[in-house]
Amino acid sequence: MRQLSLKKKNSLIGFTFLSPWILGFLVFTAFPLFYSLFLSFQKVKITPNGIQTEYINLENYIYAFTVDSQFTQVLLRFLRELVISTPIIIVFSLIIALLLNQPIRMKGFFRTIFFLPVIIASGPVITDLMEQDVTSIPSIEEYAIFAALLSSTEGFLNTILLYLMDNLIIILWYSGVQILIFLAALQKMDRQIYEAAKIDGASNWECFWKVTLPTLYPMIIVNLIYTVVTYSIFALNPVVDHIQGNMFEISTGFGYASALSWLYFLIIAVVLAVSVGLMAVRGNKKYG
Repeated sequence: MRQLSLKKKNSLIGFTFLSPWILGFLVFTAFPLFYSLFLSFQKVKITPNGIQTEYINLENYIYAFTVDSQFTQVLLRFLRELVISTPIIIVFSLIIALLLNQPIRMKGFFRTIFFLPVIIASGPVITDLMEQDVTSIPSIEEYAIFAALLSSTEGFLNTILLYLMDNLIIILWYSGVQILIFLAALQKMDRQIYEAAKIDGASNWECFWKVTLPTLYPMIIVNLIYTVVTYSIFALNPVVDHIQGNMFEISTGFGYASALSWLYFLIIAVVLAVSVGLMAVRGNKKYG
């Protein structure tokens, strides 16, 4: 009985500490979330007497794909950028984490440098940098090596190269948290595994592919989820701008903006599910 009462007491203490978060989540997150779902099926009018709603079934969702061509355009452009940027961010983060894990001086300073953009890269800061052309490499098209690359590639590869050069700094700025996650995983790895591999005759390249990469595979999936979510909610996202722009339109308003938000949420959820599913299946086949 004493042990049971102590367990209940500990549970009560834990629930007491959790209760502020639970209350805040219900009031400030859950209620607005489900209220926006309710509004997505309504025609919303803001009047001096308050918010008036009229149930219109799925008209807001149908309007998004049959009338609002701008939504489909910005959505497809965003998905293309997401497909290109996410692998680049993850690969770059892994490379930097591997370099920072080496026995070099001033590792703390370099970690700070790579993580600093995460702190200061707010929407207004990025906007000012883009207006000053700081987020791209100036006159990159004039360099001979870039012209040679473009001439030797076609179609989708050209699109990737052009996008990479125009958004290189922004892509690098997205990598701070991912670098720290990879670095933490690398520092937790047992060095004796590498010593055993070296004794068996494995080269550094083989150690990376056979030891390091399989160990980091769960962290790759974590960084994949983090990158997709961060990229999808960034302040300069064109889809987010389009949704915000429709909030105060007389012809559409909050109801249509809520429908766009839920469509966007479902699309990102599908992208995450497919990406994580493919990575998990590939990991099981290759490293399982």
